[in-house]
Amino acid sequence: MNIETPVEALKPNDYASDQEVRWCPGCGDYAIIKGVHRTLAELQIPLEKLVFFSGIGCAARFPYYMASYGFHTIHGRAPALATGAKLANPDLDIWVVMGDGDALSIGGNHTMHAIRRNVDLNLLLFNNEIYGLTKGQYSPTSQLGTRSPSTPQGSVDAPLTALSLALGAGARFVARTFDTNQKQMPGVLKAAHAHKGASLVEIIQNCIVYNDGAFDGWTNKKVVSDNSISVEHGKPLIFGADSNKGLAKSDDGFGIQAVTIGENGVTEADILIHDETNKILAMMLADMKQPEFPVALGVLYNNPAKAFDEAVHEQLREVTEANPPGSLNDMLRKGRTWTVEEGA
Repeated sequence: MNIETPVEALKPNDYASDQEVRWCPGCGDYAIIKGVHRTLAELQIPLEKLVFFSGIGCAARFPYYMASYGFHTIHGRAPALATGAKLANPDLDIWVVMGDGDALSIGGNHTMHAIRRNVDLNLLLFNNEIYGLTKGQYSPTSQLGTRSPSTPQGSVDAPLTALSLALGAGARFVARTFDTNQKQMPGVLKAAHAHKGASLVEIIQNCIVYNDGAFDGWTNKKVVSDNSISVEHGKPLIFGADSNKGLAKSDDGFGIQAVTIGENGVTEADILIHDETNKILAMMLADMKQPEFPVALGVLYNNPAKAFDEAVHEQLREVTEANPPGSLNDMLRKGRTWTVEEGA
């Protein structure tokens, strides 16, 4: 008699490798990897189908600390290599870990095109608004006035908003959370994983050495309720420690504004309802910044379309069915071939 042995469920620690985790003490990456381990255990993704890709930077150590397959690639090129792996084996569950400099500077084109093509990849963008590994230069997301070795008098570059760029490139899924938000992070990551196509999750991450406290104005426990808003599909865009603030249409009707319920005649009926399929609303939420607006967290946009890898393999099946392949010898001699006559 054949007796099936029950497979024991994987635990968060089962996704961790035997390597010593070596980030700076207090780095936000420790919290992120904890959240990822929890998420993978909840999803019960088999280790043999799980692959992590990374580029260069502090975040790029991630594959070493995972018990799955992994590739530590070159600066900015992780999405390109991950695309190749997904096309070669669509059954793989692929996650791409990138820093803000890695993904949005030297790798900006690869990130943009992976998103535009809608390759079925889980793209995790660790944004600490600084180059950490190379000693604190300013990055594409650094705020105006950021002092660093490359901008000693303060940056004069207008910072790039990652989720706005993604939406402009045709992203079908964008979300945002932050490193210590362990209550929200697994839900956001699970939503990204469930999305078939390119999903970009921006994870705000504190760099304790070169940009410590950059996000305290809205991530600190004392102010997070008043200075950020967690959006949820189908629910009112309400925030605040007393749940008395919200987002409503601007007076001109073309934008949004932060309002207080009970002031200036504002009622709950005036508060907008989050629709994660509304790209215009997602663009406005992605662009919200302190102090005028709360920072938007959660799934901002989720509107699936056919994934690139799915479309490629559908096309291959159609071509193969219409033109069944012959022998290797036939294929080698098909098309532009020449016969060299003896004595010619």
